[in-house]
Amino acid sequence: MIDMLVRLYDLPDSAALYQAVAEKGVTLRRARAFEKHTVAAFAKEHFSPKWVSEVEVALSRQPITCFIATRDKQILGFACYDTTMRGFFGPTGVAEIARGLGLGKALLFKALEGIRDLGHAYAIIGGVGPKEFYAKNCGAIEIPGSDPGTYTDLLP
Repeated sequence: MIDMLVRLYDLPDSAALYQAVAEKGVTLRRARAFEKHTVAAFAKEHFSPKWVSEVEVALSRQPITCFIATRDKQILGFACYDTTMRGFFGPTGVAEIARGLGLGKALLFKALEGIRDLGHAYAIIGGVGPKEFYAKNCGAIEIPGSDPGTYTDLLP
């Protein structure tokens, strides 16, 4: 799967997006260290063991590099960065019951803004699945020759 590049200095304003999510009763925030087990359990239940590992890395960094979407003290989704490699976005996922609320896009922007706040001009979305989603929402472009990129010799 190909990698994509995002111009962080050219991100659109996200205030309206965050307001729309808040109006649905959803809180977007950085996860906290003492929630590591809870966020990792969410990733395990809804996604993959490799993503659990990356969530644990994100929650061990300072500042923590994982944002979560919550409602009524339940995690609905997450987005991490600086896990596989520095300046990389992902993994990210939204529970099936919460899809269609705009959480994927909102979490994407929270994480990209986090990368930008660290001083990066660009971010890499590694091993992209939904290319159209990233192209449409944050102007991501494919990086020629990036498949398989850093994702070689993967262990089970």
